[in-house]
Amino acid sequence: MIRLIDVTKTYVLNGRRKVVAQNLNATFPSGVSVALLGRNGAGKSSLLRMIGGIQTPSSGEIVSTGSISFPVGFAGSFHPDMTGLQNTRFVGRIYGVDTDELCDFVEDFAELGDHFRLPVRTYSSGMKSRLAFGVSMGIAFDTYLIDEVTSVGDSTFKARCTALLNARTRTAGAVVVTHSMKQVRDLCQAGAVLENGKLTYYEDLEAAIAHHERNMAA
Repeated sequence: MIRLIDVTKTYVLNGRRKVVAQNLNATFPSGVSVALLGRNGAGKSSLLRMIGGIQTPSSGEIVSTGSISFPVGFAGSFHPDMTGLQNTRFVGRIYGVDTDELCDFVEDFAELGDHFRLPVRTYSSGMKSRLAFGVSMGIAFDTYLIDEVTSVGDSTFKARCTALLNARTRTAGAVVVTHSMKQVRDLCQAGAVLENGKLTYYEDLEAAIAHHERNMAA
């Protein structure tokens, strides 16, 4: 369960304030995959990072039960001078999982070859995302935070990502940010629409999609 209580997030850019979340109140139930919908710049990724604890709200609070992943594909926490292998092992220790099993999984899934044993600073952005995807998918979380992750890599790798996401969300919840309505329908059972700093939660996924499409057409 993830509960947003009067969550507000404001950025100040060049002396101007931008509110991406204003007094949000919603509950995302345990074991449910929720599509977080909204136009570009609406604040979806910011909300995802707040749920994951990477950013803090300007006011309000987010409470949760169970374990929540860092945003799948987010590589910002990797140490650039450590190898992919060392970073994977470090994350595994933080979350208390078998580090050898996690490293084997990530090395096989991310398909980084020799780069897995080279410093992360030598990686392209796509390679970092593949590493981060493998690390987060290799750990059994109660809720996964997913932000356009299957845009990384070629068509074969995207298909593997989608298949693994489908497998994980059969036994766990998720908050999913994607512009693909096919992926939304494949992964999610409920939806939430973020527009002009306001969030509307729908138990009916199709109602959420319809609301989002009305916003996009307006």
